[in-house]
This record gives sequence, C-alpha cells and structure tokens, in this order.
Amino acid sequence: MDISIFDVVGPVMIGPSSSHTAGAARLAKTARIIVKDEIAHVSFRLHGSFAKTGKGHGTDKALVAGALGLSADDESLADSFRLAAKQGISFDFSEEEMENVHENTVKMVFTMKDGSRNEVVGSSIGGGQIKITEINGFVMDMNLQLPTIVIEQYDKKGIVTEVSGIMAEHDLNIANMKLVRRSKGDVACCIIETDDFIPEEIEKSIMESKNVISARVINV
Repeated sequence: MDISIFDVVGPVMIGPSSSHTAGAARLAKTARIIVKDEIAHVSFRLHGSFAKTGKGHGTDKALVAGALGLSADDESLADSFRLAAKQGISFDFSEEEMENVHENTVKMVFTMKDGSRNEVVGSSIGGGQIKITEINGFVMDMNLQLPTIVIEQYDKKGIVTEVSGIMAEHDLNIANMKLVRRSKGDVACCIIETDDFIPEEIEKSIMESKNVISARVINV
C-alpha cells in the first residue's frame, strides 16, 4: 500500500478530529471557492455522524470557518460564529438523511447576496481528506488531490477543445478531465485536474467564451 506519513499522523489543524473538524473546515472552504461570489447565508444540512456527533467535535464551528475562507489550522476557527456575524453572514444547521453517501457528509446551500443559490455536497473521508460529490445538481467525485478547475458551461460542440487550448496556452498539462451534463444540449459541468498550480488568470480567459457560465480554480 502507498501510504503517506501525513495519512498516519493526520493534518495540522485546530480541533479534536481530522474528520469532523479539519475535514469539515476544508469541505466548506472548498465549497466557498466553488460558489465564489459574496454569500449572505449558508444552510448546513448534516448527514450521519456529522449530524449525530459533529457538534461535540466542533464540526459546526469548522464548517462556518471554512465558509468564511479559514483553513483547518487557523486559530480563529473556534471563533467562527462571531466572525460570521461580524461579516454579516448568517447560517443554520439541520439534519438530512441522504442515500449512498459517506457518514460524514454535508449539503451546503449558499444564498448569495444577489439572491442566487448554490448547492455543494461533500464528505470528509478521514485524515482531513475530502471529496465533493455534487455541485448544483451535477453528480461527481472530486477528491481534490490535484489542482482543479470547475467549469459550468453550455453543452455545445467545441467547448472542451476551446478550454483545452487555453490550458495549453498556459503550459498546463491536463491530468484528468470529466464532463457531466444534465441532458444533451443543456448545461454541463467540466472538471479538469492538472499536474501543476493553476494561475487565477485562467478563470478570466475561460470566462471569455460565450458558452461558459462560470469557472472556479481550486489549488490544493
């Protein structure tokens, strides 16, 4: 088995649990990057162990901290509720049973300041590692082990080729690519993993395409 020493000792973090604290913070922070725009409210819908034992492990504070953009090792994590109030961001927690998901799963429903909504579902799978399983109804399996860009686009011919060209222009090698669509000709979500750090200007380049709705860079 190929096991890293970091899988054994766990991540550097604030809090008692790599799954319920560090993983929760990383999940919410990643979701915050995905939705990107200014948020007004977040509903955290907790499943399984997150719902039953999360509060005792500080999962609630970790999720709010992540939604504010804080990392798992940020000393401000324990004060996240107050920090959210200071920024004018409200939140709530509820339990929700979900099918065929990990015990440490949360659905995060973001209400943006412009009134729009975004949903991100993800799981903390141990040792601070996470996976994103759904973005705005698109079912996926993102483990975020590599720099990743998430692109929401119209399902038109030539878009994948156009995006691949932009990546090549920035000297980025595509390690993995997956396209998920609701139906033929509708809206699709393209997940691209690269071997190297993805510069933020790629977002702007990709967004210049008339068939791209959004582009979000997530550097691990």
